[in-house]
Amino acid sequence: MKKFVSSIVVLSIVTIAFVSCDKYQKGYDCTGNIPTYNNDIKAIYDANCATSGCHNSQYHSSGIDLSTYSGAASANNDAILGSVEHDAGYSAMPKNAGKLTDTQIKKIYCWMQNNKPL
Repeated sequence: MKKFVSSIVVLSIVTIAFVSCDKYQKGYDCTGNIPTYNNDIKAIYDANCATSGCHNSQYHSSGIDLSTYSGAASANNDAILGSVEHDAGYSAMPKNAGKLTDTQIKKIYCWMQNNKPL
């Protein structure tokens, strides 16, 4: 019985560690780079994502609203990063436009890695 309980504990820890890790570990160095929503991310999203017919407060394309902090903070990290990186298996975003700059993508990534500060 003791071995069974130990096995369950180990399995639980491994599962939690696996589930809590973001898929995206692109290798961006976020040391000293802590973008905030108000100073960095909102401008990127407003210009490229939260536009008419896309991810704004009226349309919520794919159920995603990037026009507010609460909407942006609750969006799935992997889905956002996969889309802006134009990775296989994701819808390339911004739709019908060029890829965001590496600087913009790094800001989004670092914002997410730093728990999405306001």
